[in-house]
Amino acid sequence: MSNRTMPLLVAGAFAVAIGALTSPAAAQSADMKKMMEQKQQETMAALKGGKFEKCYGVALKGHNDCFAGAGTTCAGTSTTNYQGNGFKLVAKGTCTTMSTPAGHGSLTPKA
Repeated sequence: MSNRTMPLLVAGAFAVAIGALTSPAAAQSADMKKMMEQKQQETMAALKGGKFEKCYGVALKGHNDCFAGAGTTCAGTSTTNYQGNGFKLVAKGTCTTMSTPAGHGSLTPKA
């Protein structure tokens, strides 16, 4: 092989390897979106049943049930423990009696 052929082969192999890495990421992103949409539908169905209520400020990091404010999308996306704008579904009537190191649960988002 000439001195010019080797860099072309290496560059081609590198391009193929990068292409192989990006394809699963796109599929994973689609799966994640589908899972989040499903979780959102489950959350809304539970709320409509009347047995649960949204309780803000009681979920641990990554354990919220849905939307947790700017920079998050849905379930499991809260970035801190007891995040004030992340909610967890709890039995109706129990939210404000729940006590955390950050205070009591709230029926409305906390600042």
